[in-house]
Amino acid sequence: MTFCEQLNKYIEQLDCSSQELANVSGLSSTVISRYRNGDRTPRIKSKQLEHLADGLYKISCKNNINIKREEIYFNLSNTLNDISINFEQLSKNLNELVSTLNINIAKLSRFIGYDASFVSKIRTGNIKPSKPQDFIEAVCNFVVEKFNSDDDKKTVSLLIDCPVEELKDNKTYLSKLITWFSTNTTPAPDYINNFLKNLDEFDLNQYIKAIHFDEMKVPFVPFYKSTSKSYYGIEEMKKGELDFFKSTVLSKSTDPVFMCSDMPMEDMAKDVEFGKKWMFAIAMTLKKGLHLNIIHNLDRPFNEMMLGLESWIPIYMTGQVSPFYLKGFQDSVYCHLNYVSGSTALTGECINGYHKNGKYSLTSNKSEVSYYRKKAELLLKKAQPLMEIYRYDSKNSFNVFLESSSKEKGNRRRILSSLPIHTISDELLLKILRRNKIPDNDIQNILSAVKEQKKLMDIVLSSSIFKDEISEISKKDFHNNTPTLSLSDSFYENKINYTYDEYLEHLKLTKDFEKNNINYKLITNTTNIFKNIQILICENKWVMISKDSSPSIHFVIKHPKLRDAIENFVPLIVEKDIENDIKD
Repeated sequence: MTFCEQLNKYIEQLDCSSQELANVSGLSSTVISRYRNGDRTPRIKSKQLEHLADGLYKISCKNNINIKREEIYFNLSNTLNDISINFEQLSKNLNELVSTLNINIAKLSRFIGYDASFVSKIRTGNIKPSKPQDFIEAVCNFVVEKFNSDDDKKTVSLLIDCPVEELKDNKTYLSKLITWFSTNTTPAPDYINNFLKNLDEFDLNQYIKAIHFDEMKVPFVPFYKSTSKSYYGIEEMKKGELDFFKSTVLSKSTDPVFMCSDMPMEDMAKDVEFGKKWMFAIAMTLKKGLHLNIIHNLDRPFNEMMLGLESWIPIYMTGQVSPFYLKGFQDSVYCHLNYVSGSTALTGECINGYHKNGKYSLTSNKSEVSYYRKKAELLLKKAQPLMEIYRYDSKNSFNVFLESSSKEKGNRRRILSSLPIHTISDELLLKILRRNKIPDNDIQNILSAVKEQKKLMDIVLSSSIFKDEISEISKKDFHNNTPTLSLSDSFYENKINYTYDEYLEHLKLTKDFEKNNINYKLITNTTNIFKNIQILICENKWVMISKDSSPSIHFVIKHPKLRDAIENFVPLIVEKDIENDIKD
């Protein structure tokens, strides 16, 4: 019996609804729906599984049905035993552990009693251990015994997203490591939630105003630059980075800037003042009109990865940045920094774990800069786009992407901040546009764009399942949270509001669309997770985050680690009963 079958069996036995179970368990109705449909399963020993068992038990007591809580928990957990080990993820986790700690495979193999070639094949995914849990526990015991120093534990704590203080006791150290190794399919959901929230709330115009970007003047007065300068340690490295940007901005070159670094970010992130100076330096570089090519290092603990990406949100919005990443596992011994512009290069390295002992060199020597630019070009040839970024100025390319992606087979899931525009009728859309006094030319463009979206949706539904997650807004909450037409695909940024009657009409049309299309599924909740973004997931292929305004922009993400994290993201939803409000 699968997890969803066991859960549905209990729900049928207890004669309760998904909403009732959501209310008593503290989980959202969206999450319950996903569990019941088989779209998602909780992890073994997770809080979600505990809450679910608690909720079912409470309902059984209320209905005078004699079922022990331990029995419910055991039966639900038992269905997860066969699927709790994702072998693809096991290989990824093993590789990440080996890479991060620089584990000697021969020593590991001897310790756990496996042939070294067999362990190597597990790493590549060519062989599955017959007893995966025993294999995981053996590897974790090796780590706890051989990597027990304070520095080792700090490294592991970053990898598994656990406070280092919790790893002092070896028993807890082992337990935390096993849990991560066994169940790490969705890294650090809080970091994903924060990233998406920041993206949702970010307003480029406000940001530009806050940093006085429009008032910035690019200086033209040259300053004395030594042809070579060295920097030692973290503090001098910070100065070196600022000197690099200063030299770049003051030069006459308009060549693109290349940035690639796998240096630890924790120490840098703690320095708020440096962060401000660094962002100002980036802003000046953009003000000069320079394009940035940056290779992000994503082979780092998930919290560091998301911290880095968050800091780049404002930069991405400008359209002057092309982000990349390198496939495969990078050097776990050395950390490197490579920045180069048309006039200056900053390079450096340190031993992993000894950031404070690093050395960095700034040069404006033409032959050396030329060498580092060639190196940058070669690195970019090996790099993959981290994401494709579409703004209004790349509208045609975006439409090409939409058309080509609609023909890809694969189930889709979308988290919306408003009602899906493809379900609206032409009559209702025209009525809303005219009431909002939208110019005739804009009306025609919007009608044409929506017509195209409907056509693309029909193509998708002909071969794939498409699930939309929306929020039903009560009349009481409507005026405090008035929804707007979702027109990000049209790059139309002016807010076009519904009246409540128009909203209800569109909501009904959406529910009717579900009834009339077997491959279209609608999931509703009562809380708006986001106000300005929507997330479209094509399972195991790509994720698109679309921002409706400020600015209207689309990010198509294909990097496996980041894509998987967003794909498995479950919004934190607070449910409340609005049935009576809807009826009012």
